[in-house]
Amino acid sequence: MVFSLTMKSNPITIIIIILQAFIAPIASQETVKDTIKDTVAQAYNIEEFEIVGKKNISEIIPPRRLSGITLQNLNSQSVADAVRYFSGVQVKDYGGIGGLKTINIRSMGTQQMGVFYDGIQMGNAQNGQVDLGRFSLDNIESISIYNGQKSSLLQSAKDYGSAGTIYLNTRRPVFAEDKTFNINARLKTGSFGLVNPSLLWQQKLTSNINLSTSVEYMYANGRYPFTRYDTTLVRTNSDIRALRTEATLYGYTPRGEWKAQIYNYNSERGLPGYIARNLFEHHDRQWDNNFFVQSSIRQAFGKYSFLVNAKYANDYLHYIQPDSITMYINNIYRQQELYLSAAQGYTVNKILDFSLSVDYQYNFLASDMLGFVYPSRHSLFAAASGNLRLKRFKIQSAFMANLITESLRYGTATPDRQAYSPSLIATYSPFDYFPITLRSFVKRSFRMPNFNDLYYVGTMLGASRLKPEFVNQVDLGAEYILKKQGKLVRNLNIAVDAYYNEVTDKIVAVPTSSSFRWTMTNIGFVKIAGVDVSFDGEFRLAKNLYINALANYSYQNARDFTDKESTVYKKFIPYAPLHSFTIAFNINYNAFRFNYCVIYTGERYNGAANRPDIDYVEPWYTHDISLGYNFVLGRLGKLYVNADVNNIFNQQYDVVLNYPMPGTNFKISASWKF
Repeated sequence: MVFSLTMKSNPITIIIIILQAFIAPIASQETVKDTIKDTVAQAYNIEEFEIVGKKNISEIIPPRRLSGITLQNLNSQSVADAVRYFSGVQVKDYGGIGGLKTINIRSMGTQQMGVFYDGIQMGNAQNGQVDLGRFSLDNIESISIYNGQKSSLLQSAKDYGSAGTIYLNTRRPVFAEDKTFNINARLKTGSFGLVNPSLLWQQKLTSNINLSTSVEYMYANGRYPFTRYDTTLVRTNSDIRALRTEATLYGYTPRGEWKAQIYNYNSERGLPGYIARNLFEHHDRQWDNNFFVQSSIRQAFGKYSFLVNAKYANDYLHYIQPDSITMYINNIYRQQELYLSAAQGYTVNKILDFSLSVDYQYNFLASDMLGFVYPSRHSLFAAASGNLRLKRFKIQSAFMANLITESLRYGTATPDRQAYSPSLIATYSPFDYFPITLRSFVKRSFRMPNFNDLYYVGTMLGASRLKPEFVNQVDLGAEYILKKQGKLVRNLNIAVDAYYNEVTDKIVAVPTSSSFRWTMTNIGFVKIAGVDVSFDGEFRLAKNLYINALANYSYQNARDFTDKESTVYKKFIPYAPLHSFTIAFNINYNAFRFNYCVIYTGERYNGAANRPDIDYVEPWYTHDISLGYNFVLGRLGKLYVNADVNNIFNQQYDVVLNYPMPGTNFKISASWKF
């Protein structure tokens, strides 16, 4: 491919190529005849400013989404808590308020999941994991999850790259006719010594420019009782102090929009660690500072449209393990990322359109660790797609090319890697008056080993020979969507999906003589077959009485097919439950709101051998309730007061074995909107 001509020798050339791709659509704006200005502007607005809770008609397969009132009522502190209500999703929670929380969809692995914040992917070249616990729901408008990929016309090349994606969309300013600002101040308190104030201020600067600023502080001592071996103990070293600040400028034009955003998250936390072998407390500490600035421009001109994204991120991590008996650790890591993307789309007619996207990403990791090799990575992604939209049939075909080259300050870097990710998505609506849609997709995706996989121990163990991890996905499903405003059934959405995934060259960690330094190798071949079922309904029982019901069920059969001679052949892979489900009911009557939720995760194993006496992890469930009331204060706005009680039956359980979770706990919040 032409991308490889100068990638290794002169990375600056790549930046120039990308900048030319940015400038080209802008330079061509004056030459594109705006023949259907009003029609294009209307279609564009539907795609970008989607109405929360409605089906996004610009996509071949719409996502599963939590938004609006449903999202607010799920007794969730963070995004990690909320995504548990999606079918096929497992959240690894290492316990406590400050514990790491990562997401895994359909047992394909945490690092196969792309996390997008306002349309631009969050990255972590060091370990490939994005901690969802640091994203509060106070400034989140909606959470969307895609199996496979997003299927819009205009999207970056990286949107095509992951086996699954989660999109976090922040609150856009919406003003009443007589207002130029909105204020939302909230205070939460409750168990674990929680003190959590936040403020969201939205300001109309001009008729076409709005500003949104959000600040949140959270403190918790993280102490809670748990039971082990018929003894009640107290979870320690789970405290957290965190400050999140962000500001976004939104600009609107007759045929598009632009956005500029700055974000910073600063925290100090204890890492509670595992409870086993008479070890009941840990003293590990971690300091984080995650900073990024990002911007995007989207514009439409007649049949032509383009999207430009840019981002710079700087992440700081300081980790201390004060245990001098096993290994004393005190290291600082600094990551830098530069990301540029240009996507262009062309609508041939009402049934056919095409798009081309090119992304460039640069990552660099530094550390004060002895013998560190200071890796850097240049990545180039290119994706082409075409959409065909007939009366009953819609299809998207896409092809993504990946080229990655790396260099080290010391030692020999891994060789250049090239990989390709084709995909095909299709839907069919067989009836005019019966709202059912059949859908299917096939896709091949890959992930590059992260810096920890390749270079954490230098090159002395040969880790740089790691191969990328590939995933093959096949999905077949059906969805029923009914909307009858004013009737007993106001909205009804029922979906069933059967899927089959294969993971090859799976990257796993193999212990060495040191419990801290592990080597990475490719030894895995996993087959995953499953079924996801989801139900989402809104019912009007009386004039002011509404009930929302949300239910998801997932069956996953994920087994290791690496080696027929191995004792783990055809055994379940760790932490993949065969059955899991979530149910939530929300009742709204005038100013009152009541919510009940139950989450169940079935039995699973924490070890590849599936030994019943050692590896077995018991199923767990939690029941949560909340009650709220909305006070109308006249000219002073509205005051919403809410009380949550989680795990009301005080079940003792582990999401990850030997990382005990809290028992019964409560939270009280007051939110003032003006």
